[in-house]
This record gives sequence, C-alpha cells and structure tokens, in this order.
Amino acid sequence: MKTASGDQRILCLDKHAKHPCLVGFGLSRAESFADQIAHEEAVALQRGEDFDPDMRAAQLYGFIRTSFDESGRFVLPDHLGEQAAIGDALYFHGGGSSFTIWSPEVLFEMGPGWDSAKATCRALMAEAAAKGKRK
Repeated sequence: MKTASGDQRILCLDKHAKHPCLVGFGLSRAESFADQIAHEEAVALQRGEDFDPDMRAAQLYGFIRTSFDESGRFVLPDHLGEQAAIGDALYFHGGGSSFTIWSPEVLFEMGPGWDSAKATCRALMAEAAAKGKRK
C-alpha cells in the first residue's frame, strides 16, 4: 500500500459505492478518477441513462486519508465503521487496485457471488478462534 501512495504511509478509505462495506486504496488510484468519471458518463449516454458527474465525483473523491504504521495497522474512523456495520471483527478482501473491508455478518448475507469470500472469511475466523483457545 505504501508504494500506491507515493512511498507515504497513507491509506484512503471510504464507504463502497455499491456494496455494504468499505473500500481502501492508495493515493495513486485517485489519479484515475477523472478518467473513470468520463468513461462512466460516456457509457451512460450510450445507454440513454442519466448521469450526474458532480455526484459521481463527490462519491469518488469523498474518501478520507489515514496513516498506517510499519505493520500496516491503522485507526478506522468511527463514522466509516458505522456505515459498514463494522463490529468487533473485520474481513479484508483484495480486489485489484483496491480492497474491501467487511463486517463478517454483513458479508455472510451477500448473495452467491460472494461464496468464495464468505468461505475464506469463515476459515480465517475459525483459525483465529482456534489460536485463541490455545492461549
């Protein structure tokens, strides 16, 4: 993540625009937002759909910047955690130029397209529980 933020320990976080989770990415991803908005607008026009570039820009550029330490730990702002119903557990799911952060309970309610992520999350939770019992 550090290399995706110009060698700074900066993590960008926001509520995901489509899913009930958070999204995280490096500062470099924001450099492509103008092109993304232009592409989405062109696609909407081809389909005869309405598109509000100002609203989309507000969605994309509304992220917060937070720092992380050498171990990758960061403080999740309460207002973001609330938007994604984050409780005591988190599941991080990689996804190319970004990653998502889920409340396991919310993830488990997602449709079958998320079965692999759900299975991984369950396995990691079982592993953490087993480690906790050994201590």
